[in-house]
Amino acid sequence: MSNFGELKEAIMNGDEDLAEEVVDGLLKDGEDPEKIISDGVVPSMRAVGKKFDSGEYFIPDMLVSADASQAALEKIEPLLSGESLEKSKRAVFATVQGDQHDIGKNLAVMIFKGAGYRVKDLGTDVSPEEVVEAVKEFDADVVGLSALLTTTMEVQRDVIEALEADGVRGEVLVAVGGAPVTQEYAEDIGADVYGASPFEALNKLENIL
Repeated sequence: MSNFGELKEAIMNGDEDLAEEVVDGLLKDGEDPEKIISDGVVPSMRAVGKKFDSGEYFIPDMLVSADASQAALEKIEPLLSGESLEKSKRAVFATVQGDQHDIGKNLAVMIFKGAGYRVKDLGTDVSPEEVVEAVKEFDADVVGLSALLTTTMEVQRDVIEALEADGVRGEVLVAVGGAPVTQEYAEDIGADVYGASPFEALNKLENIL
């Protein structure tokens, strides 16, 4: 019989085929799809995050684990009820205007999906106005802003100011990250969370939400 331990092993090893096989087995055994996410996929990705934070895992390890978790989620999502989808937290991600770097943002997208979030990925070179519109349309709980250049990190401030000007700042938590971004800078621009890694941002947000 398939079990959650096998699913954790598959995700931590980045084995997409095994992750899909285990999920199929759990579903065949009558396991609740929502429970497979909450008790299987999410704890597995948190374990990956701990290994990354401790230096045991590196970015390539996280990427293959995120791919395996996504493979599992794609098996499960069509079976989720509308109510359970509505309960899922929602996050919008963007690399800010003027910045074309997407590796960090893409990693965050995969990790947050693996943690059970519904995610809208706006891509790169995204204007503050586009972020505001997406936050409203998607009814987002979180907006994640990535900037990899010192010349573009100030756009994170512009996005926060645009959210304030539109009256929706109080409805969404803002997480910022990227190579030049620091905790001090995040506090200075009024962000709710700074993450040196997507896992750090996720853990901080989970403590607030």
